[in-house]
Amino acid sequence: MTTYVITIPGTFLEELTEDSRATLVARLRPADPQNTALGEAEELDILSVNENGTFNIRLEVEADNNHAAEAEAKRLAGAALHDAGLSEDRAPLGPAVITGIDGDF
Repeated sequence: MTTYVITIPGTFLEELTEDSRATLVARLRPADPQNTALGEAEELDILSVNENGTFNIRLEVEADNNHAAEAEAKRLAGAALHDAGLSEDRAPLGPAVITGIDGDF
């Protein structure tokens, strides 16, 4: 297994409430990239939101390959958004991107 840091961009199509943000971050917290050497060195936030409603979710996942890591990160992000009351129509996600790999090669 390899540890990946995955970044998933998206856009909030309506304003993110404080309650929704708190729920979203709480659901994402177990996959916080701050637990990785890359996340700590780069001071990665699990969720960053821009003034125009665009956002980035950064997650740490363990997987056997790049494709599986990206799929797991999208699954985790989608589930967290759903739990926060944000459907895919209200907060669409872009393609997942691997931004770090920590494993034995």
